[in-house]
Amino acid sequence: MGIELGKDSIDIGIVVRDGEAAMKFYCETLGLEHVADTPATGGGVMHRLMCGSTLVKIVAHNDIPVKADNGGGPRGASGIRYWTITVKDLIAMTEKCRSAGYTVAVEPKDVRPGVRISMIEDPDGNWIELLENNA
Repeated sequence: MGIELGKDSIDIGIVVRDGEAAMKFYCETLGLEHVADTPATGGGVMHRLMCGSTLVKIVAHNDIPVKADNGGGPRGASGIRYWTITVKDLIAMTEKCRSAGYTVAVEPKDVRPGVRISMIEDPDGNWIELLENNA
């Protein structure tokens, strides 16, 4: 028997070094909807954003963490290396990110028939996979 879910999606928490830069990327560039701010445990703020039915929690602590995550996307280290947002127009979204000054870590490419991806780095170097599925 599997896990009994309370909702149809996950929540993801991303601890950032610069909350303002992260909010510009996730809201202004990617277009996630900012729904609320709540106090972060231990001081700081948790910006609550919606991506479809997924809650993305951008956490900016008052005390910036000393250690940053390893860069390099899927091959940079073990652990969570990227997460995926399915988009309708991969090329347009990738170019919007590039034009806004963000690093396109993986240029748009076909990964299997009808499925294309690109990968973008957020201001902290976290990788977001943009996926277009026309299969």
